[in-house]
Amino acid sequence: MKPQVYVDPRPEEFFTKYHVRTRTRRPDWVYRAARIVLSIPMLGIYRFRAIDVDNVPYEGPVILAPNHFSFFDHFFVAVLLRREVQFMAKSQLFKPPLDFILTHGGTFPVRRGQKDDEAFITAHSILDRGGTVLMYAEGGRSRSKHLGEPKPGLGRLVLESGVPVVPIAIHGSQHVREAKRGRISPKVTVHFGKPIAYERVEHPTRDQAQAVANEVFARVEGMYEALNAQGRRGVLARLRQERRHGAPVTS
Repeated sequence: MKPQVYVDPRPEEFFTKYHVRTRTRRPDWVYRAARIVLSIPMLGIYRFRAIDVDNVPYEGPVILAPNHFSFFDHFFVAVLLRREVQFMAKSQLFKPPLDFILTHGGTFPVRRGQKDDEAFITAHSILDRGGTVLMYAEGGRSRSKHLGEPKPGLGRLVLESGVPVVPIAIHGSQHVREAKRGRISPKVTVHFGKPIAYERVEHPTRDQAQAVANEVFARVEGMYEALNAQGRRGVLARLRQERRHGAPVTS
């Protein structure tokens, strides 16, 4: 397994063009084309299904906060949503020719391992125009096939913006790399939790941001562990039963 490179040596100014495009333009035909092309393999090869996708508001600013195992997680979250989802992605991906696809698809860079206020400015610009921002709760991809630890960056964006955040559990994508090596393709399930709202805090402390990230990720962990223990059918059956009997559904 190749080691991950967390520090991008390129200067901050190199990424200005990507931020400017994302702040001033919406995703274009590349986003729509990628969605059409990827729908068939997502739904077929990976037997992808979503649970409670309607928990994502149909309009207005919203933050999506999933766990992260695979590069395909972006698409697993977005493929069935009617909204355009704009992703915060590690800056190392922004190299030709992939950078054309990423930027025209609405993705913007974050320089991991460094204080990157520009990424947050771009995220806020999307939310300010009523858009959807996806930010991984763990800050990056977990390579252990187990959930990682939430990072304060998510809590910072949630508190600074004051917009709802939707916790999302992606189950099964940790085995996508194995499928590429000739093994059976995994069954991937994405469970969208109910939106959580926090009062806006203009300048949250790191402890405040971490506390919110922990709370959001606790919801993600709960949904993920339920999928682990009960499977997709079991979770759906439980949710139907709870709704039928009027029990509160917290996911």
